[in-house]
Amino acid sequence: MRKDRLDAVGIATLLGVAGILAVNQIVIKLVDKGLQPVFFAGARSALAIVFVGGWLWYRGLLGRVKWSDLGPGLAIGTVFAVEFIGLFLALDLTTVGHSALIMYSMPVWLGIAAHFLLPGERATPIKALGLALAFAGTAWAISSRGGSGQVSWIGDLCALIAAWGWAGTAMIARTTRLREAGPEAQLFWMVLVSAPILLAVSPLFGPLIRDVGPMDWVWLVFQASVVVAGGFVTWLWLLSVYPASTVASFSFLTPIMSILLGHLIFGESLSFTLLGAAALVSLGIILINRKAS
Repeated sequence: MRKDRLDAVGIATLLGVAGILAVNQIVIKLVDKGLQPVFFAGARSALAIVFVGGWLWYRGLLGRVKWSDLGPGLAIGTVFAVEFIGLFLALDLTTVGHSALIMYSMPVWLGIAAHFLLPGERATPIKALGLALAFAGTAWAISSRGGSGQVSWIGDLCALIAAWGWAGTAMIARTTRLREAGPEAQLFWMVLVSAPILLAVSPLFGPLIRDVGPMDWVWLVFQASVVVAGGFVTWLWLLSVYPASTVASFSFLTPIMSILLGHLIFGESLSFTLLGAAALVSLGIILINRKAS
């Protein structure tokens, strides 16, 4: 049943999803010490095929994965692979705070692309202000250095590539036949196609196994089931019940939570620059997703 505003269940679920996505950044950085990042991303996608496919079967939605969608399916899966090469390498090279903040600049790039490519989605003055603020915050984060934690401009660039990839998958989902298949089928194409790509290119990035321990395999299963399948399906449920603009606006919580977790777990600096950049990006996301009056 559709609702016109968030209730207690919606707020609690949104906070839970934002928390899962923030923990996701921590888990990736932890497991990167045991598994090579691109191999880890490929193994996650391969395992996620089982979980996402099982969800489609359970819901009777397997029929939405059609051979006629092979072209856009290959496209969205390839861009998805590029996105997660970027994210997993970013978390291996730079701090959680930087990676999360730059990755969640995605609404900026999606908003710019939608302005030019999607009819009826031209930027309003408020949305343009949001794009400008989020862009400024992202640029500020990339240009900043210093403080505790490993900060790398190459890692920041990888996070930016991940943000572009995320925006790219959203555009493909909205501008091709896949928009009729539904988000669950789109996700299945993403993991189905990205898994072999990521696993095939992973040897180019060094030894596949680093200093792996039992918890690394546990976190791999967590990633595939809770983050990829569970988190995305829950997000879809939220969008189906509550106003999309309200749900999307809450995405600013994830980079904020990631920055705090990075500080608590890895001792990353809570510098004025990082917090200021986070404030600009968060405000920008809220304005970008603000419902037009």
